[in-house]
Amino acid sequence: MWLVIFGLMLLLSVGGAVYLIRGIHRFSFLQKLGEKHRWLSWAAAVFLLSLTGLFGLINTWTLLVVLIHLFIFWLVCDIIATVYRKIRGRERVRNYAGAAALAFTAVYLGIGWYLAHHVVLKEYSFSSPKLSGENIRAVLVADAHIGITLDGADFEEQIDRISALAPDIVLIAGDFVDDDTDKADMTAACKALSKLSPRYGTYFSFGNHDKGYYDYRGYTGDDVREQLIANGVKVLEDESVLIDDTFYVIGRQDKSEEQKGGSRASMEELMKDTDRSKYSIVLDHQPNSYDEEAAAGADLVLSGHTHGGHLFPAGYIGLAFGANDRVYGTERRGSTDFLVTSGISGWAIPFRTGCTPEIVVIDLS
Repeated sequence: MWLVIFGLMLLLSVGGAVYLIRGIHRFSFLQKLGEKHRWLSWAAAVFLLSLTGLFGLINTWTLLVVLIHLFIFWLVCDIIATVYRKIRGRERVRNYAGAAALAFTAVYLGIGWYLAHHVVLKEYSFSSPKLSGENIRAVLVADAHIGITLDGADFEEQIDRISALAPDIVLIAGDFVDDDTDKADMTAACKALSKLSPRYGTYFSFGNHDKGYYDYRGYTGDDVREQLIANGVKVLEDESVLIDDTFYVIGRQDKSEEQKGGSRASMEELMKDTDRSKYSIVLDHQPNSYDEEAAAGADLVLSGHTHGGHLFPAGYIGLAFGANDRVYGTERRGSTDFLVTSGISGWAIPFRTGCTPEIVVIDLS
């Protein structure tokens, strides 16, 4: 699904670049230059647009995001300006539409940059008679994607925030690292987790990026597992753990295992040996097995993966095509509660226009 979305982004960027060059050329100073030096005026328009290439120093996807937003806002401003001129019976004098598009894009993505780099706390509460009066504070973290907006040192600062919340248990629902996370940041982020000391421990399940799609980052999923375990994290791969004879934590292998030619256990298999009178928390990185998990009788399913939409309206496009059961927030099916977090960071793109990054605090009673 993401490959389709990014393919469309690439096509939009190329077509949009042509449209933007024409729009930039309408500015009066280039029009005057064109009266004497036609080709020079067009070359200047191309040069001005090429300045957006500086965003490519971050990565290619960031450049594409900037170009697409600028194109869409410019197109909208042009349409509004055209309608206005027809209603008022006026000719174009100055390129107000282009100026407005530039300003709106800068403000919109500026806000998106700010949101992507400021992690908020989000609180939820769930209750169940299975907990028999036990109050549990869980902290959920997903999609750290170490390296894009949070490097190892930044992540350690967020761990300090989590520690100050005095959680009883910390749950990490995948994509802790990315394909582009370097080994030093991966190691530093794992080491930061050793600062946590929740009474029930810290638990991790893999996401689709943790084991890596490519070989260039210099370490494997096994290395990630070893570093997590060395720093006190319990890694769950299609297995369950009964905690304090009170509740289960069940960690699912990610759905990407099936896409890579492997397999993962069904929810029925994972729960067949559990005591159904006890509360169960499932870590499943991708939120797209809701019917299966509800039918199996899970009590609470925690996911990430969607980044809360990341860039509006990408998440809802994926939802419309059935890529996920939910983009963000909570849902209840039967007796099962589902929660999707927007994640503490995001993949590849240092803007957030669909949702803010977050640390999730869950009070269970």
